[in-house]
Amino acid sequence: MEAHCDERKPGQLGEKDCVVQRSLSQTRSEASDEQRTLWQNVRRYRKVVCVTFGLTSAILLYGYDNVVVGTVSGMPGFQRDFGILLNDEWILPSSWLALWNVSSPIGAMLGSLFGGWFQDRVGRRMSLALCSFVSALAVAVMFVSYIPASADARRALFLVGRFGQGCCIGAAMVATQTYLSEVLPTVLRGSGMALFPVFTLLGQLMGALVIYGSLKKDNGYVVVFGSQWPFSFVPVIVAYFIPESPAWFIRKRKTEEALRAQARLDPPGADTKAIVDRIAANIEHEEATQGQAKFKECFSAANSRRTMIVLWVNSLQAVFGLPLMAKASYFMQIVGLDAKRSLIFLILGIVLGLFANVASIWVLARCGRRKLILSSLSTAAVLWLSMGIANCFHGMGVVWWTGASMMLTIIICGVGVWPASYAVAAETSSLQLRAKTQGMGWAVNAFSIAASGIALPYIFNPDAGNLRGKVGFTYVGTCVLGVLISYLLVPEMKGRTVAEIDRMFDIGLRTRDFRSYRDNSVQQDA
Repeated sequence: MEAHCDERKPGQLGEKDCVVQRSLSQTRSEASDEQRTLWQNVRRYRKVVCVTFGLTSAILLYGYDNVVVGTVSGMPGFQRDFGILLNDEWILPSSWLALWNVSSPIGAMLGSLFGGWFQDRVGRRMSLALCSFVSALAVAVMFVSYIPASADARRALFLVGRFGQGCCIGAAMVATQTYLSEVLPTVLRGSGMALFPVFTLLGQLMGALVIYGSLKKDNGYVVVFGSQWPFSFVPVIVAYFIPESPAWFIRKRKTEEALRAQARLDPPGADTKAIVDRIAANIEHEEATQGQAKFKECFSAANSRRTMIVLWVNSLQAVFGLPLMAKASYFMQIVGLDAKRSLIFLILGIVLGLFANVASIWVLARCGRRKLILSSLSTAAVLWLSMGIANCFHGMGVVWWTGASMMLTIIICGVGVWPASYAVAAETSSLQLRAKTQGMGWAVNAFSIAASGIALPYIFNPDAGNLRGKVGFTYVGTCVLGVLISYLLVPEMKGRTVAEIDRMFDIGLRTRDFRSYRDNSVQQDA
């Protein structure tokens, strides 16, 4: 059929007929993908898979940086060079510690919003490369922050580096998620998005090991700062070799470049022209119905529902309790565990979460996102309730169950709501507004994590709310609320093409009806 279209003469098939032929051919190909196993689809789309794993270097940078800048303040050498001597003990000034703690999240929020705009201007590749390169400069600022003679100058220099690093990583993560959401085939979209929590935890584990190895060195924190450079430069190299997103080229009216980029991503025998035609048709439809790609359009009548879904699912990490799990070592000491065992709990939590996230790569290829979100949040609510009830009593059994319930929660949510939230965020927004919507989503994610991190000590610390392990009751409330809002707001979009998702939102389909909706005309409009 494609040969007839390419070689047609006057009186034969018209361009519209050829587009329909290619569209139907591509639809049949996607139907065949659904019949294959995950491994078979990985082998078929091996070029896209290689690109995806290359881009996980940016996710590693995100996870590694989270641990390094968040934990370095606990290193003795850092406390000596940046702290004050009080009662023969080096401590960090509270005012500076508070500034450092909020600098990265605020930087990530601003960087995410900037990245959403910037990548639409220069492309996904260039945005990723530039932001990763500038992050290396921010690392350099932190690396030399010990040099000034004045303690306040050292603290201010570290603050600048930490804020800059947060901005760059926020923008880089937005570019990474936008790119992957645009190039991953429908059948691999969920599994590809599941790599975000996998490599975030892997980066955190690597960072924790580097910090542990540098803990007793005199200037070990300087070594830790320097260890971030490879993680900053690898995404720059990856961005040089991968093709630009075909969707971005089409939005810039560069069809030939889009064809060449898509050809570098397609499996052998794929109808590249048909794929590009479908992307172009989707973008033309969105431009006609949604207007220009501006931030204000994200909240227009046509897009506000989609934007709210993206913003909501980006807050689900804070809803199910991830910020508390990040403080597991300190929290378990508050509950009654000694320092050594509490550190083991932290490492165990990272490892278990990593295994759960790896399993989610297969689970998301088979199970719906909505089902995973609702079921895992419901189970987490039960586990948090059991933890809260247990802490109404005393004894080592209570302490051990507190740790065990947190481990079970990270396993359940690591397979369910955590990776599923990335998949929903990636597939909900329109191609026209994807970059800007993802930017706002990551900004909300950074804000919710930061707000939870600030509020939690006031809830469970003995000198404040003193709830200790009863903080589980707090997360019962957030998880139940999460189930209710997700039930009303988050539709099932597994296996849906961009055109199908656009159509369902265009007609105002009810959330519960997304899964069963069928419209044969989509096959021709896709």
